[in-house]
Amino acid sequence: MAGTEYVAMILIVAMISAAIVVLSVPQDTATGLKTAVCRVLHPLSGAEACSTGDLADDGDERDEGENGEDSGDGGDEGDGDDGPPVVPANDPFEPAKCLLSEDQTKDTVVIQILFIKISNAETVKIQQWSDGTVTLERVTDSGVGATASVSAGIPGLKDWGGSASLSASYMSGKGQGGQWLFAGHKSDDPQADLEANLEDAKAFATALRQMEGCRAIAGRGVSPIGQASCIDQARSKLQNTDPSRMPDVDITKSTTELSGGLSLGKSFTKGKDGEKLGSLSTELFNASMAEEVVVLRTRTGPSAGQITFVYTFSVTGNGGQGLQGKGSKMQQVAVTYDAAAYDEEEKNSDPHRPQKLVITTSEEAGEGAGVKVGGSVPAGSLPVTIDVGGGGGTIQSRIHTESAELTLDNDDDSTLVEDWLRGRGDFPATDALPSPSDAARPLNDDAGPVERLLHDRAKLSRLDYEANTDWWNASLGIGFGVSAGQVTLGFKLFGIDITHEHKEQTITGDPTYATAPQKGGGRPWVEWKNCTRTTPVPV
Repeated sequence: MAGTEYVAMILIVAMISAAIVVLSVPQDTATGLKTAVCRVLHPLSGAEACSTGDLADDGDERDEGENGEDSGDGGDEGDGDDGPPVVPANDPFEPAKCLLSEDQTKDTVVIQILFIKISNAETVKIQQWSDGTVTLERVTDSGVGATASVSAGIPGLKDWGGSASLSASYMSGKGQGGQWLFAGHKSDDPQADLEANLEDAKAFATALRQMEGCRAIAGRGVSPIGQASCIDQARSKLQNTDPSRMPDVDITKSTTELSGGLSLGKSFTKGKDGEKLGSLSTELFNASMAEEVVVLRTRTGPSAGQITFVYTFSVTGNGGQGLQGKGSKMQQVAVTYDAAAYDEEEKNSDPHRPQKLVITTSEEAGEGAGVKVGGSVPAGSLPVTIDVGGGGGTIQSRIHTESAELTLDNDDDSTLVEDWLRGRGDFPATDALPSPSDAARPLNDDAGPVERLLHDRAKLSRLDYEANTDWWNASLGIGFGVSAGQVTLGFKLFGIDITHEHKEQTITGDPTYATAPQKGGGRPWVEWKNCTRTTPVPV
């Protein structure tokens, strides 16, 4: 490939990235989103540079200490205090438990008819916790929305079939399912409890599948007595594990997504008139930016009568064939209110009073073997094609997560956080969302009241995980397109896309939390003993 063609490829990827940033969601709901995009595109630039646009050159973008280390994590060293940090027994800043591992299987089916998009997904998740408990979750969610896309050929890569695309979609839907807590084994040994509770969870999951199988055999030549016997056996296994049903939660969500991609392919023709026989293509790169709003209404359990809004902003990119790379960054804000009070305040247009604020950030980077290819053939004389595609692979990745949890137990703090979220007051939430690591550092003179609140009172934690993701995808569609030069405008008359993903995530490294502010003003990161007392059990 010539140098000019490489330049064309780089320029088109840059154009896609720029388009994603420009087409971001409204400012009042996309707190921290542009900064997240900036950090992905410029990983060596700090949050301040991203929020101000003052991006430094690569190689001189970190504020380094005397030993060349990143000095942005000053809390680790006590921030100038003499001696080790003071950590009291039963430290109130130490979270009670952490997630040790997660085994998740997700199957997604997306159907597109013209510009209408319909999705259905089922997620089964087993989670192990450091207090010896295990949770099992099985949730299905469905949605309907609209989608559109545009693609353009790359002149420098014409002989290679190079093209880039940009699409946008909006989905709105609901979710439902079951959640169960396995905590029947309780002793002074949380490790033994974890192993026993995990066995119960696995037996319960097997019995659930058996129950579904029993119901599925109805009308297939199996007698009603045989079906009833099958169900009784499955129900007996479910009861033997004796799980606690977790709170019933009503889930609604909406998602806005923008994505872009780059692919190379080859068209096949015959005869002097160049009759098109079909084409093959392979996807080299793709990137997406998504905003998701989930509303959770808890009906039963200790949190009954609460409503939580979860705002998630994520940027994801992956690419390559044979050897694939993947990177993502996520920022999430969860705000909990009393549901009855919230509904009444909404009805009367009164200010809301949140009870809890949780800020979570996550970064994932990995690589592995994989491929994604596609092909199309004409369907007659009209500009209609039959499109097929598929692929699969395995990604080994590393995940870094941070969390800040703040209980709002008085009106002043509640009002302060609500005004910050809504963009009111002298220090509204704008481009930059404070991360848990930011909250652990010594405060600057110009720190806002919410930054001070997080620094003084929030529970801050950091975790690292190793993950293995196996995936496969298959698609079939009927497409319609009209070309004008290098630009193709088109849509699917019909399409179906099926994706299966299995992800195993296990804690690694040294889990830490930030203890109380020390003399130097920082909050040192110390061993999270409530997290390190147990180790995950292989599923």
